[in-house]
Amino acid sequence: MDCYELVELITAYFDGALDVVTHQRFEQHLIGCDGCMTYLQQFRTTVRTLSALCDDDVAPQLRDRLLDAFRDWR
Repeated sequence: MDCYELVELITAYFDGALDVVTHQRFEQHLIGCDGCMTYLQQFRTTVRTLSALCDDDVAPQLRDRLLDAFRDWR
């Protein structure tokens, strides 16, 4: 697995949606790649931070802008 493939699969990894072989390849890549390990940690931090927010914590206009910005993000 290369770095590009790992980035494409990170959401599925967090969702537990990877098959056993792909999951093993994902984790094996992390062992040898400091950059992807850092990316994974940053992703975890982002998810944790955003999960802590409530709808009331974000102004409606900002929420709409964020939703628009990430609507087609993959």
